[in-house]
This record gives sequence, structure tokens and C-alpha cells, in this order.
Amino acid sequence: YLRTFIYPFFTRGRPFPLQLLFFGMLFCIYNGFLQGYYLIYCAEYPNDWCTDIRFTSGLLLFLLGMGINIHSDLLLRQLRKPGEVTYKIPQGGLFTYVSGANYFGEIVEWFGFAIATWSLPAFAFAFFTLCCIGPRAYHHHRYYLKTFTDYPKSRKALIPFVF
Repeated sequence: YLRTFIYPFFTRGRPFPLQLLFFGMLFCIYNGFLQGYYLIYCAEYPNDWCTDIRFTSGLLLFLLGMGINIHSDLLLRQLRKPGEVTYKIPQGGLFTYVSGANYFGEIVEWFGFAIATWSLPAFAFAFFTLCCIGPRAYHHHRYYLKTFTDYPKSRKALIPFVF
């Protein structure tokens, strides 16, 4: 939701299309409804769920992914000066290891949420997120390699040291 409602106001460079903002909001509202409906009306958790390894490990993954996502977005926003539209090579944080550090953070975040809630809708959304933004990270990586001759060849597209 941070990406839908807040992030577009902090981007620099090219204007953000209103159509994308609208569809992003629509998708987030629908997804939020499905997640909330399941958690309120369908899910049943034992009284000690907050100490269950699935909840604690999922919560830690969620927080880790959110931290990576926010930090990576901050690094991306600082790449351009106001009014600039040229692409630059992201540096620092997980961008040292992957081209799509923000995408990696978001994927980790939603898989953490899925593990913490142990729900089919959350796993479906996490998988959907992987399938949608994983290829984007790959295409960004290919673009960077093709565009910048000095782009770090050791950087992977999405998963540090792997892919």
C-alpha cells in the first residue's frame, strides 16, 4: 500500500501515469479486501499463534523485506535530481548484489506475510508478486547491462548470488 499511495508522490523524473495509479489502487483495494476478509472471517488461529515459529519467522521476514524495500526505494529516489529523467546505476544497499533490490524486498515482504498468516490468499498474492515483478527485475537487469558498459557484471537480477 505504501507503493500505491505514497511512493508516486516521491518519484522524480518522468510523470507517473494516472491510469497506473488508478489500477494500482484498484488492485490494492481488492487484494486488501480479500486478505482482510480471509483473516477476519475464515482464518482460525490458536491462542498461542503469536509464539508459533510460522508467525514469528514470517513476521521477521516481512519486516526484513519491508526494510529492504523502503531502503531500496530511498536509494532509487536519490539517483535523480529534480527534473532529471536519465537512468543511472543504483548503488548501495542490496543494489550491490542485485539490480532489483526493491523488487527482492517486496517479494520477501509478501512471502513473510504469507508465512505469518499461513493463509492460501496470502501465499497466492506472494506468488503473484513473484510472477509479476520477478520478470521486471530480469528485464531491468538486462537493460542496465546493455545500456551501461560499466555496470557491475557480478550483480544478479533479483536474488543475491543466484539469479
